[in-house]
Amino acid sequence: MFRKFNNLDTAFRQVRNFCLLIVAIFAGICLYSVHRNGQISKDSNQRIYLLAPGAVLQAVASTRGENLQVEAQQHVESFHRYFFTLDPDEKVIREQLSRALYLADASARRSYETLLEKGYYRDIIAANISQRISVDSIVMEMGSHPYRFTFHGSQQIIRSSVETTRRLVTMGQLREVTRSANNPHGFLIEGWRTTDNSELRTIERR
Repeated sequence: MFRKFNNLDTAFRQVRNFCLLIVAIFAGICLYSVHRNGQISKDSNQRIYLLAPGAVLQAVASTRGENLQVEAQQHVESFHRYFFTLDPDEKVIREQLSRALYLADASARRSYETLLEKGYYRDIIAANISQRISVDSIVMEMGSHPYRFTFHGSQQIIRSSVETTRRLVTMGQLREVTRSANNPHGFLIEGWRTTDNSELRTIERR
């Protein structure tokens, strides 16, 4: 009789231990699931999906510091492309220069007003001139704020009979400002000036 009780007690302990083991395993699975779900939720919050024609593109969010130099270079390039890419159309010139002047301070506006007073934009329209730039390099000094830059490129002035290429070297500095629709990189060019705009070559167009 006592032997039967001993066997029942042993069986009960085995069943209890087995149940505790099962509970511990399920608790571990639940904790892992909660932890993993938190990681997935955090990762998904750092992803942005962009809809493009025929495709869905994924962009990953990152801190400003990780891409600071790249954004600074893109800001400088965007400003120069807007300021120097012109066609013989008053509306196009106005739109391009308006975009450029959102990215820089009064130093760029003074350059614009000087060219305006000299009739530069009027001559572009009258002579059917197109103007383009090519970027060679943008040297950034990111050691201290504001960030200094030097832009190296070339300027193509296309007339009906000839095409002139001029060297284009400018300098300035970047101050961080609030991002906006007109200034997506969140920088403002200060003290902008052209240091070299010498002629490289002129070729006839056929």
